Amino acid sequence: MKNWIPLLLLLLSLSSCKTRNAAKNDTGNARDSITTTEDNRNPKDVNQPVRDKLTFYEHVLIPPKFDQIKIDSKVRVETGSFVPTLDATIYIENDKKVWMNLRALFINVARGIATPDGIKGQDKTSKTYIDSDFEYLNNLLNVNFIDYKSLEKILLGRTFVKISDSQFTLTQNAQGYKMVSNVNQKIVTDEKTREYKIALQYDTNYDLLSVNLKDVLSPDELEISYSDWNEYNGIRLPQNVKIIIKGSKSSQILLENTKFDFSRMETPYSVPSSYKKIEIK
Repeated sequence: MKNWIPLLLLLLSLSSCKTRNAAKNDTGNARDSITTTEDNRNPKDVNQPVRDKLTFYEHVLIPPKFDQIKIDSKVRVETGSFVPTLDATIYIENDKKVWMNLRALFINVARGIATPDGIKGQDKTSKTYIDSDFEYLNNLLNVNFIDYKSLEKILLGRTFVKISDSQFTLTQNAQGYKMVSNVNQKIVTDEKTREYKIALQYDTNYDLLSVNLKDVLSPDELEISYSDWNEYNGIRLPQNVKIIIKGSKSSQILLENTKFDFSRMETPYSVPSSYKKIEIK
């Protein structure tokens, strides 16, 4: 089942979720139509400039301090084909590695590791493996900017795209903060140059709620949302993350983080000599 390898690499880049978007329903729309004048005065709908920008940037850009974090997760993948719910152990060693082990029905089915040098993954069901740079992972996600550090930030719910006061508009309302690019964001890599429209939404306490990147020259789009934030060992972390990939490749990953642990653990990774190296297009 070669499906496990792209699944592994896809999961290596992010962590999962239940969307926060769901509850804007028809009942609310009907109420809005009746009380239009009142709702127009509702502060949650009025975006105001942020006066204390320094405090905002300090909260959303300064990374948390930690040595290692272990995350136990339930992973659901929707690709158009049936994939069973997976149990995942994700271990992040700050600035060094992201290690993941996947299980189905208590059986280990895949394992992978990401370092600043690239990503490796093995599928135990088909006895195959991959050894790749981050360009392969970028192709899976329909983007061109994922490297090791951005992967780490995605998993922990931190701002993983570059934002600046000169190229983004920052506003605030009763729901929190919103940053929207006021010019297309050009990201240049060795392989390609792409331009994105980017929008980020934060809660009133600066927790990241969603990031949307839309390629301006193609239908490719990546959206990652976070919910159910709590503090663990002095660090705020999301319990749920949802990754939606649209465009030339479409799928979504929902990951429910059920436990966080900050103790060190072993992260074995070796490929048996009988495994076959594969390239996945």
